[in-house]
Amino acid sequence: MANRTVTKTTRPEHQSTGRRGEEDAYFYLRKLGYVMVARNFRSPRRRGEIDLIAWDKDVLCFVEVKTRTTRDVKPAEAAVDRGKQRELAAVAREYLHHLPPSCQFRFDVLSVYYQKQPSLPMFELFQNAFPVS
Repeated sequence: MANRTVTKTTRPEHQSTGRRGEEDAYFYLRKLGYVMVARNFRSPRRRGEIDLIAWDKDVLCFVEVKTRTTRDVKPAEAAVDRGKQRELAAVAREYLHHLPPSCQFRFDVLSVYYQKQPSLPMFELFQNAFPVS
């Protein structure tokens, strides 16, 4: 009988970095006083996902986390372009459908950078990062 080697499937490095950024972002926002209610929210009817959903006092925040290992090219938050904003807004509307119409909400973008060794994260939080029409 031949020996079989079982190999663990691994994510590409950029996906692992992104997941690590989302994990660190979760705890960073908790330290700031956000009350976390959902991670990686997806709607069955809409394309896309919202990384984190949390309450900041009486405002519901839909948080998009962008993680980078360098600032050399362009800032992480620049990846949240108009197309991404529309996608996030559509998924957020699905989530808001189950809440009272008077619910205040906003979209935040949290940039996470791992630049130096040991690579402790650096955070930049953009509250109310873009308007929704």
